[in-house]
Amino acid sequence: MAPPAAASLSGPHALARQALSPFASRRSGRLSVLVVAPRPVSSLPVAALVPWRGRMVAAAATAAEMAPAVSGEDGKPFVEEMRAVAMRLHTKDQANEGEKEPEAPPVSMWEPSVEGYLRFLVDSKVVFQMLEAIVDRAVVPWYAEFSNTGLERSEQLKKDLEWFRLQGHIIPEPSAPGTTYASYLEELAEKDPQAFICHFYNVYFAHTAGGRMIGKKVSEKILNKEELEFYKWEGNVSQLLQNVRNKLNQVASSWSRGEKDHCLEETEKSFKYSGDLLRHIFT
Repeated sequence: MAPPAAASLSGPHALARQALSPFASRRSGRLSVLVVAPRPVSSLPVAALVPWRGRMVAAAATAAEMAPAVSGEDGKPFVEEMRAVAMRLHTKDQANEGEKEPEAPPVSMWEPSVEGYLRFLVDSKVVFQMLEAIVDRAVVPWYAEFSNTGLERSEQLKKDLEWFRLQGHIIPEPSAPGTTYASYLEELAEKDPQAFICHFYNVYFAHTAGGRMIGKKVSEKILNKEELEFYKWEGNVSQLLQNVRNKLNQVASSWSRGEKDHCLEETEKSFKYSGDLLRHIFT
């Protein structure tokens, strides 16, 4: 069940490679913001939009930074395999492992609108709500391992949308990119847990890196540098991410090689659905 076809764009993590640097605590017009400096981008996954071209195979990569974790059959933590497949969907100028040709202008050339950004936030809220509901419901018992990780975003998005409403903006209803993706996640969660985990990983990890940089760039252009709750976390983001990495590696340690490969094969679809949400911002 794929969303309407459209042109491809580079993933949000590409921005982090170009512009990401540690941020200090600073004050916006609305509230104090502390953004913890992230891990090096090379060790994070990417959400990029690419056409679905069929099956992929697991790719090897060297961990740029990795705490001790359960290793796969080849001695590599499974999250590093997930990262490696994602990195190969970059262009060469975005990552050494990249193999794709550039397909879109950089974010610095985007001309976002508040209306388009609101559509992105509304649809993102639908997706994050579904991810949170799935792990809380835990129809697969080990989904419960990923509840209350500190990476959850739906409540933050709810606050941000209320802030926009108080500024006089009309909040749109969810649209096809968000509802289609949420329905797909619900279907996977019931029938294909390995594929679901691929989406869980890429959505959350992408948002903490390239997604955060997109938010910063958009804020500079249309929100007078207002920093939204969507891009703030309680505690140390790097540690929150590492906690989830450890859980992902532990869960995947019980999977067969075929189940791991199946998870990796879902990466391009994950990027495509996430890219459909991002397209709201500049169209």
